Amino acid sequence: MDYQARVHKLAERLRGKRGVDALLVTHLPNVRYLCGFTGSAGVLALADGGGHSFATQAALFTDGRYTTQAREEVSGARVVVGKRNPLLEASAWLKQQRARRVGFEAEHMSFATQRHIAAALAKPAKLVPTSGLVERLRMIKEREEIEQIRAAVLLASGLFDRVLRTIRPGVREADVAAELEHAARRDGAEGMSFETIVASGSRSALPHGKASAQPIQANGFVILDFGVILAGYCSDMTRTVCMGSPSKRQAELYAAVLGAQEAAIARVSPGRTVAEVDQAARSRLQKAGLGRYFTHSTGHGVGLEIHEPPRIAKGQAEKLVPGMVITIEPGVYLPGEGGVRIEDMVVVTQSGCEVLTPTTKELIALE
Repeated sequence: MDYQARVHKLAERLRGKRGVDALLVTHLPNVRYLCGFTGSAGVLALADGGGHSFATQAALFTDGRYTTQAREEVSGARVVVGKRNPLLEASAWLKQQRARRVGFEAEHMSFATQRHIAAALAKPAKLVPTSGLVERLRMIKEREEIEQIRAAVLLASGLFDRVLRTIRPGVREADVAAELEHAARRDGAEGMSFETIVASGSRSALPHGKASAQPIQANGFVILDFGVILAGYCSDMTRTVCMGSPSKRQAELYAAVLGAQEAAIARVSPGRTVAEVDQAARSRLQKAGLGRYFTHSTGHGVGLEIHEPPRIAKGQAEKLVPGMVITIEPGVYLPGEGGVRIEDMVVVTQSGCEVLTPTTKELIALE
């Protein structure tokens, strides 16, 4: 990863649009994106330094637990191992740099912390709230990032056939999730992208029905929503299977969701708004009389975090750009009856999109 290039892009954004001469990066995924540090305590400080490049005035502040790790991982910034809280150390450094307008990540810093930092900087320095500066850079993935995500997608999809063998009447949802997560670790995953969802029978009507102690019944849908982390990058997929032979009603519900998903994927191309993609899925479900049972957005970005911009939802004006990696995951949820969701990860290309998730979307019936 070219961390210096990323810092340079951020510096240009800061100079051109934000009017700040320094920035405190405290959100750990953003810290990792800009300098490679993966520890749990770190602050990246960027200072203009009197007209010099931000790239040569970048410092990663951490504590003694990460002395070796930071020096091995960090690129494009000097490493400072301090005795105090890294944020206070970073603030003291910016004071030495005579920073006057210090940006901070407003969504990731509490009011109490802001007050502490303002006191540490002292007048005439001023804290300036910023929003989404690094996240907007992260939204468009580099080629190497896409390949890392592709590897995470393939690892997760490879678990699907194996987890199907664990699903049978009487087995608890939690046991299915445990087997899946154990297999993911054996295959090399660093962890799961989020808490695995296994929701069966009437619980499949819960969009985020985390795996419970409920035994799987002999009939009804089972929603499997899971993802893995590999080299820091997340994957996300959902498949819905049916216990026993699907009824006509179940087959119709599944076909409606699959049609909505395929319609949304067909709309993914550069220049289209995310709202257009969302509407493609939503209109198909509305025509099937199921629109009111689609209760969430059509998708979201994925990368170092499982939920990143852009949000694929109505009312959103963001335009798709090559390099964006998003999910397409419409679903319908009928209280007391059950639900269906189908989710793939998709990368926006120069001419359209590529579906990264290779797993079959045919309705699978399990006995």
